[in-house]
Amino acid sequence: MKVFQINTTFTRTTGVLLSVILFAACSGAYLWISHERHQENPADKIVPTLKQLADGAYRATFEKDRKGEYRLWVDTIASGRRFFIGLACLAFAVLFGLHMGVFPVFEKFFLSFMLFADKVNPLSLLPILFIILGLGETAKISLIVVGVLPTIVLDTYLRAKAVPKEQLIKALTLDASDLEVAYKVVLPQIFPKVLDTIRLNFKTMIIFLIAGEAIAAKAGLGYRIFVVRRYIAMDIIIPYVLWMSLLAFAMDFMVRLWIAKRYPWLNQE
Repeated sequence: MKVFQINTTFTRTTGVLLSVILFAACSGAYLWISHERHQENPADKIVPTLKQLADGAYRATFEKDRKGEYRLWVDTIASGRRFFIGLACLAFAVLFGLHMGVFPVFEKFFLSFMLFADKVNPLSLLPILFIILGLGETAKISLIVVGVLPTIVLDTYLRAKAVPKEQLIKALTLDASDLEVAYKVVLPQIFPKVLDTIRLNFKTMIIFLIAGEAIAAKAGLGYRIFVVRRYIAMDIIIPYVLWMSLLAFAMDFMVRLWIAKRYPWLNQE
């Protein structure tokens, strides 16, 4: 069939329809399973009906809890603050990897250590972080940074090393300084791909965020999920999971859109 050929093209409408098929199939499968389970047991709490999910989402979003707070928004703000502080710290990882890739002294001094650090399971460090840094925000943000920073550093390092040496030599020949070569020749070339690596690590950052909140927090999306699981409140858990996934998807989409507009020659989708 021509549809499976390498050079197959689709109209915009066909592309959209193909993109939503799996979403529709998963939604349909869930609704069918929910219907069957409630036929057998009307009090089933494991697979809530669509109405129960809507009620749970409405309560979390628009009804105040015993503290007088709208839980979903309070949790979103708390988790978002931790996530974006951790994300901002990754700017250091990009600069660090850039210097490792351009300056041999940084490469020789740090490469072996970063390769080893990248293999350490961050979740195994969680008790250590809580003991040293306490149960506050610092430990949770540190877990996010520690979990992702080595990967970003090494990815930036490899991309910087891949820049042809001829470009660096020519820039130096034209009287550019070492820092100008790093920041004006190498960094602009690798930056969009490094952004791709960062956005592909959003899910990993969220995993570490949830892990930190599950152990010690007073608010947060991960914290709320682990609190309500005691009551098997799937009508709250599922909307929270979907909300977190939607936020991550929206951030990923915005980064991809920015890359596509800022670097159109990369043919980003």
